[in-house]
Amino acid sequence: METDAVVEAIVGALNPSSPPHRTPPGNFSPFPSRSPRPAPTPSEPRMNPDHTRALLTIALMAAFADGHQDAREREHVRRIAESLSSAAGADFITLYQDVLLRRVKLEDAAAALDAPELRQLAFETAVGVCDADGHHSADETAFLERLAALLGLDAGRAHALVDEADALADAPVDGALPPLPADPAAPPPAASAATTPGPDQAELDRMILNASILNGALELLPQSLASWAIIPLQTRLVYRVGKAHGFELDRGHITDFLATIGVGLTSQYVEQFGRKLVGGLLGKVLGKTGRALGSAATGSAFSFATTWALGQVAKRYYSGGRKLDSAALKQMFAGLTDEARGLQSRYQPQIAERARTLDLKQLTAQLRG
Repeated sequence: METDAVVEAIVGALNPSSPPHRTPPGNFSPFPSRSPRPAPTPSEPRMNPDHTRALLTIALMAAFADGHQDAREREHVRRIAESLSSAAGADFITLYQDVLLRRVKLEDAAAALDAPELRQLAFETAVGVCDADGHHSADETAFLERLAALLGLDAGRAHALVDEADALADAPVDGALPPLPADPAAPPPAASAATTPGPDQAELDRMILNASILNGALELLPQSLASWAIIPLQTRLVYRVGKAHGFELDRGHITDFLATIGVGLTSQYVEQFGRKLVGGLLGKVLGKTGRALGSAATGSAFSFATTWALGQVAKRYYSGGRKLDSAALKQMFAGLTDEARGLQSRYQPQIAERARTLDLKQLTAQLRG
């Protein structure tokens, strides 16, 4: 499983105003024993720094659960952690190293989550991480079963949740993209785009924009199922762009393309979760949905921008016969992501309206085919 941006997901999640978390020698628990806090009221469970650390620990453990991290991935994560630690004034490298070197225990992280809503959130996040790059492996299955038991979740409900995520992870990539109820006019082509013969470029721009609005809208919804649908929609978008230029793509090729431009599947899901922590979106956890309520603009803007830039890079890559190298693709994606942030504010009303009217069950059923 790729991990090339996992640590980026923890930006700001640890309280920068608190002293950095240091690792003493030997075994230890990063979730110190202390006097019990007053129980949160049923209608308003709140997160504290111990909860945040526990949730991030579980998310990182899920990212590493299948044991397929190579030296290149670990080094990339280390460089990102080092850079972010310097920028944010917090010690993100230590948390990453604690998980990678198994200096933290899943039992301790689970025990630190003292509200049912937080335990449900932890499990749904772990399921999303494990399934982000496809149907989870045997090692990931064992991890999720152990986590569910430690969190005290009902086994039947936990299995049902995993099955639901698996169905989305296995969604065919060659299906149609859901149209918006009323398609907005496509934006002008990206600044550096060149006119090329072939498919209708305006129609491709409209398809990319519609997918971006939909993914931005999904991040405004409280259900974890909504976030799980974002990556299948992105892979389907790449397939449709490639097909428009005469390329029949499979899931493996699309996954490689996403990783090449810097959109790792597992790391993207963890990053989405981390950005919610950054924006304070998990301060209040909704009881039945297992997700959070807050200023959701951060997650929505991230998903809109990532999807739009991804679609535009795919359009140029396949229209040019797949001749761009990885460095050029990464540079192009970074520039287009910046451009997409400006577009997101322009289309915010359509994103909000799409979220208000979206039938999530219908959408996921359509994705599953």
